[in-house]
Amino acid sequence: MRIFQIQIELRGFKPKIWRRVLVPENILLPDFHEIIQISMGWMGYHLHQFIKGNKYYLPKNEDIDFWDDDESEDYTNIKLSDILRVEKDKVIYEYDFGDGWEHNIILEKILPYDNKLNYPFCIKGAMKCPPEDSGGVWGYAAMLEVLQDPKHEDYNEYKEWLREDFDPKFFDIDSINEALAEGSSI
Repeated sequence: MRIFQIQIELRGFKPKIWRRVLVPENILLPDFHEIIQISMGWMGYHLHQFIKGNKYYLPKNEDIDFWDDDESEDYTNIKLSDILRVEKDKVIYEYDFGDGWEHNIILEKILPYDNKLNYPFCIKGAMKCPPEDSGGVWGYAAMLEVLQDPKHEDYNEYKEWLREDFDPKFFDIDSINEALAEGSSI
């Protein structure tokens, strides 16, 4: 078994919010979704999909209005190595179709398995993940701008919603790896 070194990057936001994780190549997409959620700091409240070319990989759900048998594929039994095959291959991961959080998923390196490591494992990253339901990259950027101005009419509301200790630059790799190690479905 080989290990994929994957970069997960939130698209459209500066400074870059990203993670670098090591995962087994044969991990199923539903489990990789969980790894992305944990690594980035999302809570899993919303729909998600992987997009490669003109194909959408997501959980099969006949009740979803946009399910298209020609373009949508149930990802339940699809491995990450089925859609990322060689170094520099990319796929888009979209989370929360309302806010439209899109992530570039890049296969940076293919590595040999190291039995000294427990997979999945986050090896690097930067910045805190935006809070759920904060309006996509534009809404989050506007929120951070308001938080720089204590006289802004929305300042107190955002401070209360985000809690006093919210720091967009904070990145805690140890907490991410603890959560990844505890991930029951991974």
